[in-house]
Amino acid sequence: MSKDIFNTIDLNLLRIFLVLFQEKNTRKAAERLFVTQPAVSQNLKKLRHFFNDELFIKVPEGLKPTPKAEQIAAKITPSLNDLQSSLNELEDFDPLTQNKKIRIAFAPQVMISLSGTFILDLKEKAPLLEVEVVNWSPSTFAEIESGQLLMGISYSYSNKPKHIREHELVTLTGCCAVRREHPIQSSMATPEEFSKYELASLFIPGWSEDLPLAAKKLQALSLPYKVGFRSAFPMAIVDVLKKTDMFFAASNLFPFNDYPSLRRIDIDSKDIELKYSLKCHYHQRNSNDPLTQWLNELLKNELEQAIQ
Repeated sequence: MSKDIFNTIDLNLLRIFLVLFQEKNTRKAAERLFVTQPAVSQNLKKLRHFFNDELFIKVPEGLKPTPKAEQIAAKITPSLNDLQSSLNELEDFDPLTQNKKIRIAFAPQVMISLSGTFILDLKEKAPLLEVEVVNWSPSTFAEIESGQLLMGISYSYSNKPKHIREHELVTLTGCCAVRREHPIQSSMATPEEFSKYELASLFIPGWSEDLPLAAKKLQALSLPYKVGFRSAFPMAIVDVLKKTDMFFAASNLFPFNDYPSLRRIDIDSKDIELKYSLKCHYHQRNSNDPLTQWLNELLKNELEQAIQ
């Protein structure tokens, strides 16, 4: 049986051989390889033993390859050059060349504010990328774990699976949305003032299923509250706000400019935490994935521009 060279040789020796063949000088080869000259000489000894040939003969000008060395170089040079190019391409991520289908889950508060501009931006910067944006659901984490979803955008979850990683995209500031003719006419109001009116709330799976966060905040302040309407669909919330005196606990991500019949009221309270981090959730196997990292940066930029 012929000798299985590929599976028995240390492939790093082939790289050293090729540099030696190109430089024909152990000192210059050592400089290119960032090793000592004795280390190159030691590896040359291993190569000679493996191929049972001198490979390089000392001459006044340096090293002269033997016919066997020339044969080896002719065979391995194209393959090693291709390997070098392929490995270097891993660091040269180009969104224009991304040709795959991915799914991303948006929590409702993100969906209403970002989905349209995000897709348009993606079409411009990654035209071959097919992206499906879906609603955040109780199965989102399971779908990220199984690979059905690349990532999900929502608040931080304390009970997320151990293999799910979080990347902070932006910090949001809480505020309230009301109809323009709402009885509270000031640009800032206290929790006591809001507690006189019914609350409209988004239903966010895994985050505010039992009780809306705003209701919990009022409850903690021993203030009365009444949940007048809940929905997983932001447009339903907007429609109810237009027709009632309910208030909606939103954030500065809410697209007030898109809804002239609504206006923003800031919350005047030192007893309520008004800062919330919006996170990108993805599987740990994608921590170093260039596409995941690029999408994180794109989403971060989009969100920063969307904040009002």
